[in-house]
Amino acid sequence: MSRLDNRFAHLRSAGRKALIPFITAGDPSLEATVPVMHALVEAGADVIELGVAFSDPMADGPVIQRSSERALARGAGTGYVFECVRSFRERDAQTPVVLMGYLNPVEIRGAARFAAGAVAAGVDGVLLVDLPPEEATGFQQPFDEAGLALVMLASPTTSPERAAMLSANARGYLYYVSYAGVTGADRLDTGAAGKRLHALRAASTVPVVAGFGIKDAASAAAMAVDADGVVVGSALVSALADARDADEAAARAKAFLAPLRQAIDAA
Repeated sequence: MSRLDNRFAHLRSAGRKALIPFITAGDPSLEATVPVMHALVEAGADVIELGVAFSDPMADGPVIQRSSERALARGAGTGYVFECVRSFRERDAQTPVVLMGYLNPVEIRGAARFAAGAVAAGVDGVLLVDLPPEEATGFQQPFDEAGLALVMLASPTTSPERAAMLSANARGYLYYVSYAGVTGADRLDTGAAGKRLHALRAASTVPVVAGFGIKDAASAAAMAVDADGVVVGSALVSALADARDADEAAARAKAFLAPLRQAIDAA
């Protein structure tokens, strides 16, 4: 079993929900990424989504867009991201790491080369926001062969037929986008999302986690009721943005995430 499969199996047996923080690699500094990753695990993260900075992050709101711009200005390319994961693995061999980003950096290297490099660094999965399932065939096979999970996205507008396709092709987990829009928007309707999550989980062969709009302990706990886990991104990225050094960034990451862990477990 992969690290992702093992982690979700362990959570399921313990009756717990996954807490998955997202950070942009290279922000608030190149030096802070790995310390922040470790701090998030110490605060209760089950999986880490590591954002690969991209110049045209169409699915992201202003907070993550600006973090990508800052990271790119510092030189946080794909090679840097792989090095961060490799460094993280020196102390943590168990926590799954999923890269979240866009198709272009993968296409530049080629799917097979990218997958091999990612797995060699210790990456467990990749979520490509702009890769529709109808066009994923050329990526699924080389990713599967390398042992890299291709995480799929579902949304409130996903039809039952498309949901079935996503479930059949999903690896690791299925990421449910809680509303139609960009990251960081303040429009989360936990009631409507909960109904959709219930239906997706009933049909899915992999765990279903919810992201977009989760910004604090209350929203995380509410969404975790009907999901196998929750993803928090923009609010965390914003909390780290002006940290003066790696130590402050790590302390802020831990302080932000710990209340979410407590609220999810209590719920």
